[in-house]
Amino acid sequence: MRVLVTGVKGQLGYDVVNELKKRGYEAFGVDIDEMDITDFDSVRRVITAAKVDSVVHCAAYTAVDKAEDSLDVCMKVNVEGPRNIAQVCRELDLKMIYISTDYVFSGTGEKPFKEYDPKGPTNVYGKSKLAGELAVSELVDKHFIVRISWAFGYNGNNFVKTILKLGKERDSVSVVCDQIGSPTYTFDVARLLVDMLETEKYGTYHGTNEGYCSWYDFACAIFKYAKMDVEVIPVDSSKFPVKALRPKNSRLSKTELDRNGFTRLPQWIDALHRYMDLL
Repeated sequence: MRVLVTGVKGQLGYDVVNELKKRGYEAFGVDIDEMDITDFDSVRRVITAAKVDSVVHCAAYTAVDKAEDSLDVCMKVNVEGPRNIAQVCRELDLKMIYISTDYVFSGTGEKPFKEYDPKGPTNVYGKSKLAGELAVSELVDKHFIVRISWAFGYNGNNFVKTILKLGKERDSVSVVCDQIGSPTYTFDVARLLVDMLETEKYGTYHGTNEGYCSWYDFACAIFKYAKMDVEVIPVDSSKFPVKALRPKNSRLSKTELDRNGFTRLPQWIDALHRYMDLL
């Protein structure tokens, strides 16, 4: 199997390339310097030259607050980009994995969102990712759409690294306690994605680590494992006004993973400990 992976400089793209190579597959990691996903000719040229049979599209515009003031750029990267890749995948009859997000849902209630529940993104980023999903599903028959949330990985910045840095600078940190989701280790997601590429079980999936917590719980777990004596103060999200509305409910159901026989990811606390052992 020969696979092209976009966003190789990011957390997930880096881990996907490593997982592919670990299993003996040929992986071609690209980022904006090698392939501008918003330029169709660039996309067609690079993917065609690579002679791959699959594309894992991890690259995205992820500056959630900035997106509110940069609608055109966000839409170009998160909608035109995946559409360009999907068009080439259709032309060449390639498998495609598109990485999406819990932000495509409304973020309300307390029940886990199922894969095909009604959508209702509340910010520009979520709307752009949903439009990307639609472009991929309409153009590519052999597609996997995999939604993740609260990602952390070795190659890049994330909540874990930020909290550890703050803990070294302060005696206390205030963290939101009314947003619930699943911290997700990109190393674990990468294994799931390659598992999927080895099948033809196309469709839409949720690929987060098991279990739920708040950002406050997450921060407490980080300091506890790091053996850092830092006070974590729980605060309501209304105390942290931001441009883009965040979902209070990021719980995602694993109905489709179970139905298609894929192994669920480990518990988030286990994933966190394995990740922090590498830092």
